[in-house]
Amino acid sequence: MASTTSTIGFGDAYSSLQANTINGSVEFHLQHGHENTLSQLPHAKDAPFNSFAKQHEPTCHPDTRVDLLREIYSWVDGPDERRIFWLSGLAGTGKSTIARTVARRYFGERRLAASFFFSRGGGDVGHAGKFVTSIAVQLAHSVPASRQHISDAVAERSDIVSQSLRDQWQHLVYHPLSRLRESEPETYVVVVDALDECDSDNNIRIIVQLLAEVRSLSTGVRLRVFMTSRPEVPIHYGFSQVPHTEHQDFALHRISPLVINNDIRLFLEHQFRSITQKCRPRTDWPGATVIAQLVQSASGLFIWAATACRFIQEGVTRRVIHDRLQTILQSSGTMSEPEEHLNKIYIAVLTSSVPTTLTKEEKEEFCLRARYVLGSLVVLLSPLSALSLGTLLPFGDLVSEDDVEDVLQGLHAILDIPESPAEPLRLHHPSFRDFLLNKNRCRDANFWVDEISTHEKLASRCLELMSAPNGLRQDMCSLSDPGTLRSEIEEEMVVSSLPPELQYACRYWVEHLERSQQSIADGDAVHVFLQTHLLHWLEAMSLMGETGQCVRLLARLQAKATSFTGVCAGYLRDANRFVLRFCSILAEAPLQVYSSAIVFAPETSVIRNTFAGQGPQAVELFLGREEDWDACRSVLEGHTNTVTAVVFSPDGQLVASASYDRTV
Repeated sequence: MASTTSTIGFGDAYSSLQANTINGSVEFHLQHGHENTLSQLPHAKDAPFNSFAKQHEPTCHPDTRVDLLREIYSWVDGPDERRIFWLSGLAGTGKSTIARTVARRYFGERRLAASFFFSRGGGDVGHAGKFVTSIAVQLAHSVPASRQHISDAVAERSDIVSQSLRDQWQHLVYHPLSRLRESEPETYVVVVDALDECDSDNNIRIIVQLLAEVRSLSTGVRLRVFMTSRPEVPIHYGFSQVPHTEHQDFALHRISPLVINNDIRLFLEHQFRSITQKCRPRTDWPGATVIAQLVQSASGLFIWAATACRFIQEGVTRRVIHDRLQTILQSSGTMSEPEEHLNKIYIAVLTSSVPTTLTKEEKEEFCLRARYVLGSLVVLLSPLSALSLGTLLPFGDLVSEDDVEDVLQGLHAILDIPESPAEPLRLHHPSFRDFLLNKNRCRDANFWVDEISTHEKLASRCLELMSAPNGLRQDMCSLSDPGTLRSEIEEEMVVSSLPPELQYACRYWVEHLERSQQSIADGDAVHVFLQTHLLHWLEAMSLMGETGQCVRLLARLQAKATSFTGVCAGYLRDANRFVLRFCSILAEAPLQVYSSAIVFAPETSVIRNTFAGQGPQAVELFLGREEDWDACRSVLEGHTNTVTAVVFSPDGQLVASASYDRTV
């Protein structure tokens, strides 16, 4: 049989797509084209409920939450016109476990459209920057009929990821789904967990409003949104903008305490059966009376019960397991407030992690190190492994690499510590962060963490790490050729040249500086770092695909300068103009920061004159270099036709443009 090969045109994204017409392989090539297009969308790899990082997170025990889950499933599968189900509850009441259970059910039925599990301090899942793009990528795989429409949307507007959440939603999700035409639309579910852990109240409100728009999707697909959060003001406000008839609300505290206590009893009995299989105490251990006492101590908080079981299960001998159970029972007392019970169990776990063989002075030193390590862990802006923490955290004589491992050893009850030291560490529950940073809750001075001073130490360590001999330097990946494009550089090369802790320092040092409430002055550590390593940092950010963040970060640094007329302030202003002018080329070719950017920067540019020695010595510009920066701060691109109108908002923070391409 003869075969024919032809080029099929589907816009720029498919202009060179080759399709073989034998045995249906046209579809294969089209599928490959869609995958290539979708790969352009940045997405949060830890967002889905079943991501690798979440593989050990539990779902509900089969005999618990029975009535609530039945109500949720009836809402999804029934005729209810309300498209959003909002499950609210206090910290530790089991919202995320319920969300995972719902997601797992509909994933098994191939009806889970997408899931996004927010986590404060979780990097890309701690903010809304990749929320819409992550939903779009998952939709394209979960709802096959939407794949081409979403791929076409990406190809149509390559700069969509830099636009507002609302524009991203309309272009990548709403419009593609609205183009579907099915005579009998299938019902799909989107699960959004812990929305309150998104780092921006404004973005939280926007997300609620965007999700509410699924009610307008009347053809092709029937979308349901299941969302969980704490009952916090931004979310209440977001829902106040949505008609009450269009969302169903369920507060976990409405459930009868008898039902919750019975569920916790079943959970504890299941966990203790696992413990007895491990250490084989007497068969009726620990007995109905003890289980009942633990249920009362949990005060409706599943996280209390889970933490207690992990703490007891860590015991390596029967004696230790028995002693830990007694510690839990004694620490519970007769308190009535659920939060107080949680505080006590966290203190019990922390106290037990201090080796009993130490002298009083040694215990004080151990607690000092533990406070720094744990404090750093809970304020990190993206998870790091034990290995990376061991490199990032060492601070003078306070903490060494070995100290990090020593501190973590006895904390499996509150920290998810992987077997491999190269995998990220995570908190079992965000309530531990709330506890550790609140002096009124963590009343043991050995463990309470001063958040501001911890951010200050981390900002300092980030600067030290980037400035070290094996830190930032010119041509990190040994490319040699300044024309090498970022797209030509293998990810493995970037990771080997920029280990995770160094990437973390590059991304987050500015935010740690801001949260430490420090200012910037002439000649201080920040000023010296920028004078030495600004171009190295820009190269590293380009290698990591983060060039677009540099303008925003430099603007935030400008706001921290103590004197508007100081040398450092002037340096930052020039750096900002430098990045604005050359941002697009730096994003495409990392080493151009040392060549074309330096060559074509104005004569009076502070950055050009500071780093002239790092530019190409063989290139000399005889004509055409500007004397100073002109009035053009940046060129904004994106329209595909003539721009007809431009207007600034009254506060000067936004600029809007309208075009014949029918976009604003």
